[in-house]
Formats: sequence, structure tokens, C-alpha cells
Amino acid sequence: MYRTLGAIVLFVLPGVAFAQKEAAVKSAAGHSDANWPTALKIWEWAEPGYQETKSSAALADIAEKAGLKVKRGIAGIPTAFTAEFGSGKPVIGILGEYDALPELNQDASPFRKLRDENANGYGHACGHHLFGVASLSATLALAEQIQAGTIRGTVRFYGCPAEEGGAAKAFMARDGLFNDCDTVLHWHPGSRNVAGDSSCLARVAAKFRFHGAAAHAAGSPEKGRSALDALELTAHATELLREHCPDFTRIHHTITSGGGAPNVVPEFAEGFFYVRHPKAEVVQKLYPRLKKCAEGGAIATETKVEIEYLGGTYELLPNNALAQVAKKNLIALNDLKMGADELKFALRLQETFPDKAAFESLGKVDDAAGKTGMGSTDVGDVSWVVPTTGVSVACWVPGTPGHSWQAVACGGTTLAKKGMNLASRTLAATGFDLFADPKLIAAAKAEHAQRLDGKTYKSMLEKSQKPPLDYRNPPKRKVGE
Repeated sequence: MYRTLGAIVLFVLPGVAFAQKEAAVKSAAGHSDANWPTALKIWEWAEPGYQETKSSAALADIAEKAGLKVKRGIAGIPTAFTAEFGSGKPVIGILGEYDALPELNQDASPFRKLRDENANGYGHACGHHLFGVASLSATLALAEQIQAGTIRGTVRFYGCPAEEGGAAKAFMARDGLFNDCDTVLHWHPGSRNVAGDSSCLARVAAKFRFHGAAAHAAGSPEKGRSALDALELTAHATELLREHCPDFTRIHHTITSGGGAPNVVPEFAEGFFYVRHPKAEVVQKLYPRLKKCAEGGAIATETKVEIEYLGGTYELLPNNALAQVAKKNLIALNDLKMGADELKFALRLQETFPDKAAFESLGKVDDAAGKTGMGSTDVGDVSWVVPTTGVSVACWVPGTPGHSWQAVACGGTTLAKKGMNLASRTLAATGFDLFADPKLIAAAKAEHAQRLDGKTYKSMLEKSQKPPLDYRNPPKRKVGE
């Protein structure tokens, strides 16, 4: 059923006191607004995966000052932490992220403008500066309700670094950090509001480093063995491999090092490769074929290849029982609309888009039930351990592509602040419902078991593999071989 909160219609489960849930939602909104300066700091710092020292500390410090029990450096990751409050069951986990993406330094302006020409070049093009702050704000609101005795159990915030290719949650899941959770909630910034039991692509990541021999490219090319040639052959082989992969496979790469001068045969080159598919078992079969492309490139060029397997992430395991609770709360609480200044910004920014979306979409919630998104996330590993659901909340101008400078620009505006606030309220409302009604958790667990169909989670990480804490660093080189 629904109750009116000002102009907002709040979804309330039968038997759940309206005033108590209202208090949790209002508290989440207050914490979100109070923590907006922290979100802006994280946006400005724009720290790479596994190097989010200041961002992680800022969030952990907020939790600690609020009285939550904080554990830092979990799963062998310096920038990962948990912050919890309460005791006993149920244990509701809420995920937060805070890593940025390379080559996307951007001011909060509707045209391409570097925020700081001397900065590291990173930018929050996936909105993770909002992700962590909104999730923590919701956690604080639920902790207050536990302290007041309104609800019972444990709420736990997970500070998760390096979602963008570093797969921190896969290492956290392998270490059993989600095993005692009853349910886990998350959200993600985007250009529209979306809810429902959707999935995503599983993913494997690897770096191929080629070692050859330097020589004068014109004077004595026969004495050189080009590492760049080996990498280019590898890339070409993967392009040919696409034709012979199962439908919906995605393979992409970037050259992280390819030589320094045209007249020097490159003795070192490195490429960063992804393989994705809607099913993890398919990705696991494709990765050996990707390795053969690199090995073939090395053989053809008489170079040596060094392979760094960065791990894999599972597809999201949907949970409709949880998704429906989150969806109803997102619909009930959605009050997004643009002010005059935001509309001016949006109109100017949309001039940089190939396609334009209607601004009215901010007030709607799209249903993603049964759909598979074309991105990947290490939340997938969590969802195979414990019933998990999330929503996407509009924090960018409608039509903004993710992983773009436009997304970074939106992230420093009041439009992002409004979306972050809505996400925090939605998580708090959904978490409150789960604490208040044990039947919801029981239904989520039953569905989780049914979807697993006897399967058990087995990490795609190699045995004893350590988190790649330096995966965003400049390429490694071996000298003297």
C-alpha cells in the first residue's frame, strides 16, 4: 500500500509503521545532503582502482564517527573496508564503490574542458563517487533505526574498490566476506531510472606483455624483434576470433604500451584485453582461445609473451523477490525533475550527443525484468553467494553515455546530487522493508536457491591469486632478458 509524504507517495508494506519508515527515508536524505561535499571531493580526487586511498578513508571516517564498527584493509586490499552496526540476524549488506576511470578528466561544464590539466587524467565517468556516498548514507539511516529499536539485526556497508576491471568484490567473495549476509543491496548512477531482476555480462580480463629486441628500425631492422608486432598480431587474431564465438560475445582491448619512437623497434608492448558473455561458463571456455591468440602472436614474431590473468566476474544472478521491493520504493520516492539552471546545462550538454533523450524520463522508472545489460560488474560474484538486487538512478542528463566525459561533467552538478539523494532514500526504504518483514528475506532466499539449481559459487580467480593492486599502474617491463 502507499502513504503520502508531502508530494511523495511512499510504498509501505502491510504491518510496517509508516512513521518509522518515513523516519528512515528522511534520515537517509539528510545524510545524503550532508555528505554531498564528500561526494564532490571523491569526484575531484578521481582515484584509480585499488589506489582510492583518500576516497576510501573519507567514507570509512564518516562511518567511524557515526559509531559504526569499521574494518579496514579487508581481503588483502588496502582500500577495501566494512562498516557495520547492530547485532544478530538479519544481516543486510549495502555495497558502495569509489574508483574512477582513466583518460576522462573533466570539469563540471557542458563542453569538453579539463578539470585540472596537471591531474592524473582520471574521471568519475561511472558515478562511483555518488555510489559510495549514497550507499553509506542509507546505511547510517538504517543504523539509527536499529539503535532506536525500530528494527533489529545488522546493517553492513561494504567499501568496494576497483570495480572497473579490478574485480575487488570477486576477491572479497572468495574470502567469504558475504557468507553471513541474508541479502545485499546496491545501486548505480545512470541517465535513467531502472529497476527489475536484470542480469549482465560475465567477464574475464588479462594483460599480455610482449618482450622482443630493440634495433634501428631503418638501419638494422633484421636485428630487431618487435613486441608491438606481436601485440598487433594478437589484436588481429582476436578480431578474427569474434566470428567464431557464441552469440553475444564481446571482445575488446587497448594498447597500454606500444613503443616510444618510430625509428626504434619496440622491445616491449602491452595490451589489456576483456572477454564477455552472458554466461560465466562460456567466458571460461573463451579465455583459453584468447590466450592462444597471444601465444600465436609471440611465435610469429619470435618474441616472448608474459600473461597476467586479472580474474573473472560472474553475471548477475537475478532475484525478483528483492527486485520488486526495490522497484516499488524507487517508483514511490522518485521526485526527480530539473530546475532552470539544470535544464540550461542539460540542453547545452545534449548538443554533444548523437541522439537526444526526453527529459520527462527522469520522472519514470523503466522495468528491466528479464533483461541482460551489456556491461559487467563484480556485483555478479556477490549475487551468486547471497540474494542481491539493485537499481539504477538518473544522476546524469538523459541520454548521457556511460564512461564518457559528459558523465563526468554531470557528476559534479546538482542533478547528480538529486539522483544520489533518491538512491540513498530508495536503499534505506528497501533495507527497512527487509528488516521489518522476514517473509521478504525468506522469499528472496528461496528464489536464490531455485535459480542456483544446485550450483555452488566457484570463483573464477586462480588459486591463491592476489588482488592486482597495480593494474592501473604504467606497464611493467623486464630488463636484461
